[in-house]
Amino acid sequence: MMLSRYSFGIGDRFAHQGVAQLRAIVEAKVLGADVVPVWNKSNREHLIVHTHPDSVRAEADAAVKALGWKGPYHVDADHIGLKTVDNFISASDFFTLDVADFAGQAAPEAEIQDFVARYRRYATTLAIPGIERTLVISQQDITDIAKKYLLAVREAGAIYRHVEAAKGRDRFITEVSMDETDKPQTPVELLFILAAIADQKIPAQTIAPKFTGRFNKGVDYVGNVVQFEKEFNEDLAVIAFAIREFSLPTNLKLSVHSGSDKFSIYGPIARAVRKHGAGVHVKTAGTTWLEEVAGLALAGGDALKMAQEIYEKAYGRMEDLCKPYAAVIDIDRAMLPDPKTVRGWSGMEYGAALRHDQKRPAYNRHFRQLIHVGFKVAAEMGSAYYQALDAHADVIGRLVTENLLEKHIKPLFV
Repeated sequence: MMLSRYSFGIGDRFAHQGVAQLRAIVEAKVLGADVVPVWNKSNREHLIVHTHPDSVRAEADAAVKALGWKGPYHVDADHIGLKTVDNFISASDFFTLDVADFAGQAAPEAEIQDFVARYRRYATTLAIPGIERTLVISQQDITDIAKKYLLAVREAGAIYRHVEAAKGRDRFITEVSMDETDKPQTPVELLFILAAIADQKIPAQTIAPKFTGRFNKGVDYVGNVVQFEKEFNEDLAVIAFAIREFSLPTNLKLSVHSGSDKFSIYGPIARAVRKHGAGVHVKTAGTTWLEEVAGLALAGGDALKMAQEIYEKAYGRMEDLCKPYAAVIDIDRAMLPDPKTVRGWSGMEYGAALRHDQKRPAYNRHFRQLIHVGFKVAAEMGSAYYQALDAHADVIGRLVTENLLEKHIKPLFV
């Protein structure tokens, strides 16, 4: 199974927006962009919402049938490990092997020394096509990289072989994820991570490194965009070099775990992949959930009251809701509106504060981030929330499609 050049990860917390999401992909195709949809949902999200991975496959299949989609599509077991993968095996054909927690834990010394011995030929001044500077690499650099990442890649190999034993070789797509480590990987580190992936015989089609800057949930990139573009281009060059050197899959590409809405780096990503003739996988998640809440607010009446209640409860439970996402949010409580104020908002006022339009003075990234991590509140509403989604499917669906097409897919792929 081969992943196409351009693919786009779409998360849907409550499994109600599959058709609206796919409609954005369909409309992009009319505009000349061939983008493959990949529905993704993590084990953590399933636990919070009380769903099973089979529901993601059901949603994807239903959307494809409803719109008559004839292109490829996939279901991603997002951020799984050996302890969590089994529930995903039957429904998924894309597996994001998250081994970031193993980074920094050293493999046995003998394995480290064996790795260094096999790759010491790269302990030199290395010129990689597409990178303006030469990379100065010492044997100690290779040793340090092996100590930091070799065990993590070995764990990825164990997860891959576990899935392979259940599904069969070439019947799924593999991504190796290192995006939740403490520091971004350098091009040299990425090179030797890819060498280790090849050693493990993992046919990785996407690799998700940690990039420079902050990728906070649901809001724009925070960091030096120029530096990001430089690093992204260098990573693409390293991948092309590693494919040749280590016999990795020829369609191996970068995967960007965006946390949704990293609009300021979409231009640099688009320029880079076209410059290098590369592919890219961009993964989003909570942006659709946020459009659901905005749609409820704009629907008015009881739906607006529900959106206001979601915020009020999230505000009261901020510490609990933020804890699992502490590394990827920056919320200043002083910048959050008082729930009593929000109770007086119209649907338009609520939507203006929530929807990601930085040109609008009312847009509030702190408010948006809190709602982003507050989907547990909606999950606890149970059938009432799902009934509201059904009752206002038209307005919500329009927002979901518009958001994905205009703000994400067009800047990246059209």
